[in-house]
Amino acid sequence: MRNKHLLTILILAVAVVLTGCDRNKVYSHYEHVPQGGWDKTDTLFFEVPPVKEAGTYQEEIGIRTDLDYPFQSLALVVAQEIHPKGDILQTVKNCTLYDESGKERGNGISRFQNVIYLSDIQLEKGDSLRICITHNMRQEMMQGLSDIGFILTRK
Repeated sequence: MRNKHLLTILILAVAVVLTGCDRNKVYSHYEHVPQGGWDKTDTLFFEVPPVKEAGTYQEEIGIRTDLDYPFQSLALVVAQEIHPKGDILQTVKNCTLYDESGKERGNGISRFQNVIYLSDIQLEKGDSLRICITHNMRQEMMQGLSDIGFILTRK
């Protein structure tokens, strides 16, 4: 009986190790977009805590859409402030969500998940980030978006 329990625990431990999260992922958080739509004046904020190691980090934007999203792409303004230095970086990123034939590029069936590369950034030990994201589309209220996220991974 005892060996059976040890075997079960061993199998579970191996499963956790094999399916565990990415150790290099430092931050991954999504902000919900209001069901009525994302207004051009609404800003989504992300607070990345201080990094434990200096190095190069990859930044990505996560975009979750549904079948009501009416456009092929989404233009975002991403402003970042690096603390404690106070450096401010701003990027306008055009995120292509559908290919030329209208096929969704992300994963999903009725809701789609896209992860779009933003940039690589050099951070020092103890640096933190404050990220502000707004949309930069001509239409004031964007429908068909459910969540916008920010992901930071150590390279």
